Amino acid sequence: MTLKRLVLIFILTPIAVLLAVSALFSSWQEPQFQSRLELYQTNIALQAQAWQSENNSDNNLKAVQEAILGEQPLEGATKQYEEARQSVAANLDKVNNKLTQLRSQPEITPIPPKPLPDVPPTTKTSKQGQQQLQESLKQLQKLLAELDLRLGILQAQQGQTDTALKTWSELQQRSDINPEFGETAAVLSGLWSNPPRLLQNSQERIQKNLEGWFRSTALVQLYQLQQRQDALSAVKAAQQEAAAQAVIKLAVIGTIPTLAALTGLILLIFLVAQRLLKGKTSLLAQNADVPWSTPWDGETILQVFIVGFFFMGQIFVPLLLSLLPIPRPVGDVRLQAFYVLVSYLLVASGALLVLYFSLKRFFPLPEFWFRFRFQDNWFLWGLGGYCAALPIVVIVSLINQQLWQGQGGSNPLLQLALESQDGVALGIFFFTAAIAAPFFEEILFRGFLLPSLTRYLPVWGAIITSALLFAIAHLSLSEILPLTALGIVLGVVYTRSRNLLAPMLLHSLWNSGTLLSLFVLGSN
Repeated sequence: MTLKRLVLIFILTPIAVLLAVSALFSSWQEPQFQSRLELYQTNIALQAQAWQSENNSDNNLKAVQEAILGEQPLEGATKQYEEARQSVAANLDKVNNKLTQLRSQPEITPIPPKPLPDVPPTTKTSKQGQQQLQESLKQLQKLLAELDLRLGILQAQQGQTDTALKTWSELQQRSDINPEFGETAAVLSGLWSNPPRLLQNSQERIQKNLEGWFRSTALVQLYQLQQRQDALSAVKAAQQEAAAQAVIKLAVIGTIPTLAALTGLILLIFLVAQRLLKGKTSLLAQNADVPWSTPWDGETILQVFIVGFFFMGQIFVPLLLSLLPIPRPVGDVRLQAFYVLVSYLLVASGALLVLYFSLKRFFPLPEFWFRFRFQDNWFLWGLGGYCAALPIVVIVSLINQQLWQGQGGSNPLLQLALESQDGVALGIFFFTAAIAAPFFEEILFRGFLLPSLTRYLPVWGAIITSALLFAIAHLSLSEILPLTALGIVLGVVYTRSRNLLAPMLLHSLWNSGTLLSLFVLGSN
């Protein structure tokens, strides 16, 4: 055995596995992005339910409103907020317990970054760990206070005034919150008390600490008590305008994916039926059992992924960026987006260079390797695969949410995209997620890994294994099941079409749909 193989197998691979496992376990305590996304959608739904048609020409929009929101939107929103509050409270207890353990047992833990590098690898001491947990604690406490403020308004609007007053009273008694939240809770308690109490600076507190439907609902209650008809008319008009826009937003993010998912479900039924009736002549059976001719062995596979993908993305590029005299973007979302793009392009370029030099001695490659053909049916495979992936991943995601209960971490790029309403930043995010990522990841996982594994596994085994590694590479426990399901669809599309353009299109459509939903939700 050569020295190169010894270093690769017995040193670099164990280090990569250890760091990946450490990153996955560290994501265990992180909140899922999905939970925050659901609250954004709930807030838009609350705005939409306040919309009222003023003329007959709005009947179609009214029908859309009822179809999207259902019969009891307030009850559904209350349930969503109660579940979110329980999740945040549980996470708060976990952070408190972890903080207590860390104070009693100081240690050093390696913390690797996410696959989309935005921070260099660091070594976190016990003191630094305590500081990070303290910051998480403050964020959770703030979020819990915000949820209580909003939950009380939901309860009050459903006639549960005593419950709402209790919610706000408990919030005021907590010593771990910013005094502003306690003062806002006192303002809300006064507005819905019997008899009502109007506190000083009520309007300022409401406008500062509440948003969207919650703010307008509290302001309506305030202005009615103050008998300020002009202000009341203005806030109701603004509420109606925001509500009409919210109905359209929900239609965009709900109707289009629903229609695509329905199309995908019909397509899946058709393909399965065709497979049962036609057997090996069906579309699903096309190239199903035909492996690639792979001239390299497992050492080359390890070299590409351990050196090219993992060490390039997790160590070399972040270290390079940390050594360069480039200030870390903190407040400017455009700089953050550009930093993420540059980091990703450096990782992708480095990994593709390692891939090229690892395979160079095997040129010319056998047939079907890294195949790009524009005169082919790749577009239909990619579009059909996207529609078919939607119902599959949605079902898996529902199961996944029950398993993780709001924990397991998420890609930090999603949060940036959700909260950014800067057009330039969103354009950069779109290029990163919808163009750069599909191109790089499909070349690596479907173009190289999947065919290489057919040397040792049947085609279906290579599809599943490559999909699982694709999911693990994102280093978030909560994303493993959904991304594995998506990776399997990507693998099926590639093995049947034998054209990398097909999974690239599917991957791009998937990321584009996600970014579009985030943009619409974040614009609320």
